Amino acid sequence: MTTSIGKYVLLATSFLCSNALHAQSKKSLKIIIDDTRTFQTIHNFGASDAWACQFAGNWPDDKKNKMADWLFSLDTTANGQPKGIGLSMWRFNLGAGSSQQGDASGIKDEWRRAESFLEQNGRYNWERQAAQQWFLRAAKQRGVPYFLAFLNSPPVQFTVNHKAYADSGRCNIDSAQYPAVAAYVAAALKGLEQQTGIVFNYISPVNEPQWDWSDGGQEGCPYSNREIAGIVRSLSGALQRERVEAGILLPEAAHLKYLLADDDKPGRGNQIDAFMSPGAEEYVGDLPAVAPVIAGHSYFSTSPYDASVALRRQVAGRVAGIDGLSFWQSEYCILGDNNGEIDGNKRDTGIQAALYVARTIHTDLVIGNATAWQWWLAISPYDYKDGLIYIDKNKTDGNLQDSKILWALGNYSRFIRPGMQRINASAPETGDDLLVSAWKDAKNQKIVVVIVNTGDEEKIVDLSLSGNKMMETYTTSAHQALGKAYVSGPLRIGPERIVTVVM
Repeated sequence: MTTSIGKYVLLATSFLCSNALHAQSKKSLKIIIDDTRTFQTIHNFGASDAWACQFAGNWPDDKKNKMADWLFSLDTTANGQPKGIGLSMWRFNLGAGSSQQGDASGIKDEWRRAESFLEQNGRYNWERQAAQQWFLRAAKQRGVPYFLAFLNSPPVQFTVNHKAYADSGRCNIDSAQYPAVAAYVAAALKGLEQQTGIVFNYISPVNEPQWDWSDGGQEGCPYSNREIAGIVRSLSGALQRERVEAGILLPEAAHLKYLLADDDKPGRGNQIDAFMSPGAEEYVGDLPAVAPVIAGHSYFSTSPYDASVALRRQVAGRVAGIDGLSFWQSEYCILGDNNGEIDGNKRDTGIQAALYVARTIHTDLVIGNATAWQWWLAISPYDYKDGLIYIDKNKTDGNLQDSKILWALGNYSRFIRPGMQRINASAPETGDDLLVSAWKDAKNQKIVVVIVNTGDEEKIVDLSLSGNKMMETYTTSAHQALGKAYVSGPLRIGPERIVTVVM
């Protein structure tokens, strides 16, 4: 055991055996954990209720409770096996009303439409989005501490074309309607609090403003930075007047590159400086309701790995240049072909997709210095790598299945709790196939280490910082889902698995 004040050495050894000679060659890999070198404090890990929760919340009690347990529970079975991944943020889709419009909405897939609390007669109907409200309550009952509401489009009553998607890539809300949208959001958050007892901590008024959202594939609205600033100023005022304490989250950029530069979207990029740098024309960081957070999505930026790392270093550096600002990775699933590494098409409930997601989480947290990490569809009916849980495309009942992506996220979300701080984990000789992050729970005097072995060889790790003390491990692999074990001494990290160590 090698020790110094605040430093610990973890020895990792990779064994290669010759069948003929039974010879053993080994390479010792030092992993140094230094809890005196601290980085970001975690705020949350989350997922959204779009779109399937509007139907899954009407499924039989045993099935929807099973889904809620998988997503939110911190409980264990009698043998200590986790029941769920303990998400600490739940994102509620505040719909635009395309569901009430039916086929006239122009959104072909009924599951991608969304209800609004605002009816065409101008009255609020709090029985709308009832199945989504069931999941809100289920999350609260299971201890989820943070809630966020998000709009993909303003309500159809206020849009230019009276639909929940745009025409020809033009913003679908006129500036004269900003106050009406702001008033609706404030009323919806207050109404939801009265209905569910849940106080929303955050409101996200725009989503991926760089895209055109003109094909009727889902609710959506494009915005320029100027238009976003206008909506945010109206919304901040409305929240203050109505004494709604939700912080405004911006801008949910469609690609992390748009946080740094305009790139191919003039007037819709460079969003860290545009919204959070004093003196900028669209600066809104000083508004009382605006959260000191910049949010972007990790889509299309996770492969190749070297490019992924370089981009996140740029994001972290730019965010660090603005006092008090944090970065949230606020939406991700596997989209596109990812430079040939993995394709978003077709479900993959197995370990390969989970390992890719675990690598993405690690990179966003350790290189990007993200203080929050959020998945897109908590529940999916699609043949795509977009869900944590998969269900039949049936409104009232059907089959459900967990995925290894769910449990891989759980290797982080269940154990790295809000308020925990990342500490330095140096592993210079391990290569890209062994990813290590370490986290400190100062309140409970615990250290959590998450190890991702994407390679095809076993690694043997000697967690010397704990001496001979028994450690808890939780493993997600092809055959395990946060499988619990107790280990003292060397820890075997098998190939293609994610292991969380609690000590």
